[in-house]
Parts: sequence; structure tokens; C-alpha cells
Amino acid sequence: MYQPYIVKSFMEPETNSVIQTNEPKLVRKTISEETSSKMRYALETVVALGGGKATYIDGYRVGGKTGTAQKVENGRYLVNNYIMSFMAVVPSNDPQAVLYIAIDNPKNTALLSSYTTTPIARRILLDIIEALDIPKQEGQLIKDYTWEDKVYYEVPNVVGKTVKEAKKELTNFQIEYVGTGEYVVHQSPAGGERAPQDSTIVLLLGDG
Repeated sequence: MYQPYIVKSFMEPETNSVIQTNEPKLVRKTISEETSSKMRYALETVVALGGGKATYIDGYRVGGKTGTAQKVENGRYLVNNYIMSFMAVVPSNDPQAVLYIAIDNPKNTALLSSYTTTPIARRILLDIIEALDIPKQEGQLIKDYTWEDKVYYEVPNVVGKTVKEAKKELTNFQIEYVGTGEYVVHQSPAGGERAPQDSTIVLLLGDG
């Protein structure tokens, strides 16, 4: 837990020099490292296996939790009037950013945060990942895919193999050949990367 502050620094207007700078001040440790690890894993399961699946980003360990709060007016719950929210952390194993999004009384949609906030959160998380240059993470939980999801597979490394051998290993993908020859001398995406099923793998052919 850190002491919050509003102003980062005070400047002398004439000389444009810094008079005072505020820095984060540690107040106390609120939970143990073990508890934090377990909670972040639990949040990651929400995204991979639960109601936050619409925020799943292949190769990036995203944790999150949906929320649905019925609004109150004059001491009574309002009918069909909710605040839908979602909070996410990326990457869950080494947090660099936290995102909170809320929609006040969304219209013409299912009254579930898993349908309303999570698709928007995913788009914002992709921008965060790009802006902070967050690298892909190992150990990501595999998503519990549904019929409407894109299924990702690891791309086999077929460099050095014959065209016939490569074709047998790339059955989950479309193949585009560049050049001529009996052997694969380069491929894109590279072996070990993950790509959607039926996406195109480009193979550069040569004689060895």
C-alpha cells in the first residue's frame, strides 16, 4: 500500500526548475507474497476459464474479475438498472498495469458484465500492451475455447525439412510457398510462435 498523491512536482515558473518532487511512499505491506500469487492465479483463471474469457489475449497472461452491481435509489433497488464493471491486471505473473472499466446502466445488451465490459477491456488491454511494450509471457493458462472462439496452436519449426514433411506438421494452418526448392529455408511466423487455426504460414523454399 502506497500513500497517494495528486501533484507530481512543483516548478519555479521563472527558472523552470523543480522545487519539490513527490515520490510514492510505502505505507505498509497489506498481503503476503504467497497470497498475492494465489490471487493473481485465481484472476487469471477467470480470464482463461470463466466469465472474463472475452479479454483473453494469446501469449499474454491477463487476470481479471467481472462485477455487476444493482443500483439503488431512495433505499430501493432499481429494476434493470446496473453498473457493469471489469478490473484487469497485465501480465498477471508480473503486473505492469491495472485497468478498471465500468458501464453505467448499459442498454440493449445482456445484463452480464462478461458480455458488456470484457470485449471493451480487451481492446484497451491490447493498447496498453503495445504502449508499455509488454513482452509475451510463458506459462499462460490455455483458454477454455467455445465454438465461436479462434483456437490458437503453436507453430512447428519446419526449417530444414522437406516440403512434404513440413506439410504434414502444419495441418492446422494454411501454407503459402515462396520460391522454389525441396527444403524450407525460412518460415513466418517462426517455430514456437502461436497462431490462429487456419491462419497462413509462409514458407520460403530453397535447395538446402
